[in-house]
Amino acid sequence: MTLRQPFALALLLAAAAPLTTQAQRTTRPGGKIEDAEIEIVKERVNQLPEATRNFEKIRIDAPTKQAGKVTYTYPDFRLPADRLNPSVRVLTIRQEELTLQTGNYVKAGLGNYGTTYGKIYLHNTRSDAASYGLDFSHMASANGPIDKKNSGFSQNSLGLNGETYRGPMTLGAKVDLGRERYNFYGYNRNTLKLPPETDSLKQVFYRAAAKVYARNRAADAAFQYEASLGFNYWKDNFEATESNVHAGLRSGYALSEKSRVSVNGDVSFISQKDSAYSVSRPFVQVTPAYELTLNRLNVSVGATLGYTGDTIRRVQQFNVYPAIRLGYTLVEDKFVAFAGLGGALQRVTLYDLSTENQWLASRQRVADTHRGPTVYFGFNATPARALAVNAKVTLSNDRNLYFYKNALRDSTRFDLVYDQKATQLVNIHGEILYNAAEQVRIGFKADYNGYKVKSLAKAYHRPAFQSTLFATYNMYGKLLLGAELYTYSASFGSSTRKATVFDPPVLYREIPTATDAVIDLNLRADYRIMENLSIFASGNNLLNRKYERFLNYPVKGLNVLAGVTYDF
Repeated sequence: MTLRQPFALALLLAAAAPLTTQAQRTTRPGGKIEDAEIEIVKERVNQLPEATRNFEKIRIDAPTKQAGKVTYTYPDFRLPADRLNPSVRVLTIRQEELTLQTGNYVKAGLGNYGTTYGKIYLHNTRSDAASYGLDFSHMASANGPIDKKNSGFSQNSLGLNGETYRGPMTLGAKVDLGRERYNFYGYNRNTLKLPPETDSLKQVFYRAAAKVYARNRAADAAFQYEASLGFNYWKDNFEATESNVHAGLRSGYALSEKSRVSVNGDVSFISQKDSAYSVSRPFVQVTPAYELTLNRLNVSVGATLGYTGDTIRRVQQFNVYPAIRLGYTLVEDKFVAFAGLGGALQRVTLYDLSTENQWLASRQRVADTHRGPTVYFGFNATPARALAVNAKVTLSNDRNLYFYKNALRDSTRFDLVYDQKATQLVNIHGEILYNAAEQVRIGFKADYNGYKVKSLAKAYHRPAFQSTLFATYNMYGKLLLGAELYTYSASFGSSTRKATVFDPPVLYREIPTATDAVIDLNLRADYRIMENLSIFASGNNLLNRKYERFLNYPVKGLNVLAGVTYDF
């Protein structure tokens, strides 16, 4: 026995002694404590069975990223034929903070050609409950490129708008009023002894548009919708009127995280009147579709059903077009390719046509364009930060596609003409946009349109190529510089000449005549001299080219505008 063994035995006996004494005290008389033997085992070893170890880590698959439709915002700069459109509001560079918004400002400017410019912008400040405001714009030139006052113009517009954000939906309303004055100055001065009187050339457009709309506020709601109801009224200086009651719906319902159904539709009823005739033009179109996302593939399958009351060229009034689109993400968040098969009716109104061409002749028969069937393909890409590239090719057959042709009875005015058969169109569209923190912005957009007409001699006043190059630079929120370069290829108008002995029995013969190619350079600068005060200057057509976008109508040469802006 070692030294540790007697010591352990002594401790054990000492611990057992009190228990023995207590047992003796509680033992009833006649009881007996029996001998007990305590065995101490030293060599016992506790053994556990061998555990099975799993060295494989638990794998959790990352959630699959859904390839959504990439949306790009790209400003659509339209070539100003007769007017300056300066951007006078100095932008703010800091986007991470909400800038002070006073809601009100006034602009005023003067330029050559007797040009006056004004704008009033009155809006409430930021509010979670509602927004409302008023916009007034004025632009006029007393003189123009031909016989001074005979080619002057004026534009005035007033807009009211308001929205409420209380409850589950947003309710809004808009009212727009406008008056525009133009002159038919495309006459041949070589055949006139004296210029005509200005009032005899006058054309005036009156416009009124009202719309109410509603859309849901919850962006994560399964059902998304936007519905509108509106009325447009248009009138010119020759007793022509157009009234348009229209309604629209954009809706979608999410069936699951990867699928949804959508229904989009438009309804319009136009009453067009002139001094000689009256016509009604109903229009209904609806597109239901089913959309499904499968990993990188996005599929949309549907159909477009449309009806128009137009009877020009005996084109079929009821049409059904496919609405199929496939999108595939080749490189996540960087490159999406798409292709589709489609078609639709496109509503055409005098309200819109008179904004494209201010010299329309009276008594025009307007027809909706039947675009389809249409095949398209292209891609959306973001190859680098702040850089977006888009491209698209469209092949279509269009019926009742309108063209602007100089009227035979008066070459200073334009008639709407249509090909008797379908017009084949090839459109190649491309755009590049670079936007660096709203400080430097550079963009380029170009379109090639190949028109194949059958009964018309040319695709009148539809240029084959057009492009826009623009750039803006914001220097410390104090100075904003901008440049725009427009290019249009030459198109064709129609001129007349007296018939010869080889052209019986007509008295005059129409000859397709090429218009000028357009190269238009514009520059502008805005400088904030105080917190609430800034000045601006802009120049259009700096190359001083009096080109003719529409045959017989040269535009103003170099024209400048300067003025001030006051915020309050």
